[in-house]
Amino acid sequence: MTARDLAALPAGAPPARRFGPGRTLRLGLARIAYETRLYFRAGDTVFFTFLFPVVLLSIFSVAFGSLGEVGAGPDGTGGISQAAYYLPGMIAAGILLSGVQNLGVDIAMERGDGTLKRLAGTPLPVLSYFIGKLGQVFVTSLAQVALLLLLAQLAFGVDLPTDPASWFTFAWVYLVGIVTAAVLGIAISRLPRSGKSATAVIIPPLIVLQFISGVFLSFTMLPGWLQAIASVFPLKWIAQGMRAALLPESFAVAEPGGEWNLPLVAIVLGIWLVAGLVVCKVTFRWIRKDT
Repeated sequence: MTARDLAALPAGAPPARRFGPGRTLRLGLARIAYETRLYFRAGDTVFFTFLFPVVLLSIFSVAFGSLGEVGAGPDGTGGISQAAYYLPGMIAAGILLSGVQNLGVDIAMERGDGTLKRLAGTPLPVLSYFIGKLGQVFVTSLAQVALLLLLAQLAFGVDLPTDPASWFTFAWVYLVGIVTAAVLGIAISRLPRSGKSATAVIIPPLIVLQFISGVFLSFTMLPGWLQAIASVFPLKWIAQGMRAALLPESFAVAEPGGEWNLPLVAIVLGIWLVAGLVVCKVTFRWIRKDT
């Protein structure tokens, strides 16, 4: 915020309420650029949230490439490459990391090191702060998805869908998934008791969730009780929606119930989105009385 911005504030008005919607939006857009620069300057964050799915897709595609096509018939036809098979799961994992892990750890650390307290002493509106955080998630996540798709197509020869229906499914699953993941990231940022414990509290459960949600392993390979646990959480449904968008229709028989069940994907993600918004509203504190 510049000195000119501060000078334009009406005297005596509460800090968080001096800005109109236009200036709040402009400050939020400026925060997006600021948050994105900070994100890419943190090497560990870039590797474990942005590049991690890219690295895993490369490893799985090379390591399991000798196993042949996935889903091929007895005559050797009808299958897809290992890269094509793992691509939906890596995109789903990237959504989880970009939203839940990134924001969960980041906001917890900002609370622990006093950043939120210092921001509370400035006229920055709470809405501008969250526009910055959510915008950074969208920018970095979209870049990650583009990188995964380009890697799959150019390096491993994956044939991406050509029909508009598949890309429409991809678009709405991605949008609902990333918004839900971002909101849940803000919600779980209250779990760590300190900024130093944020990575230890948030990252291990997310790793376990990836293993039981059909990201690294075929979902139907898991015991029924693990499938039931994973089905409670949104990652399983994001991965299922991405498989519906990117895999051939014949692969639907490998899903529970033998179909993609996209309406249920939308319902479960919608429930998690609403629940996350409620938790954010109840638990997030800006440490400023007027907000």
